Amino acid sequence: MLLSHTMSKIDKISVAITREQHAKIKAAIDRGDYASTSEVIRTALREWELKEEMRRLEGERIARLWDEGIASGRAVDGPAVMERLRAKYAALEKAKNGKKRSRKVA
Repeated sequence: MLLSHTMSKIDKISVAITREQHAKIKAAIDRGDYASTSEVIRTALREWELKEEMRRLEGERIARLWDEGIASGRAVDGPAVMERLRAKYAALEKAKNGKKRSRKVA
């Protein structure tokens, strides 16, 4: 009973593949990796569906990051900011070292 119920949900189609693809499918079946050509194709379709879902999710993630970037405000020139920070911290380090020397002299 279960078999006939499952079978009624199966569509049979014809697919054209290359000789090399057919040989790979046959080899996978001969090795015992799969029971039938249909099993190979169903597995390939499940993996394709998963890949498509991952691609969709990645697209949504990129769109969300894009929107966050736009919402964060005007971009700044990274190298110029880094140069100012380096100068600032070099001056702080120099001032700190100058205080240490003045204490030793006194």
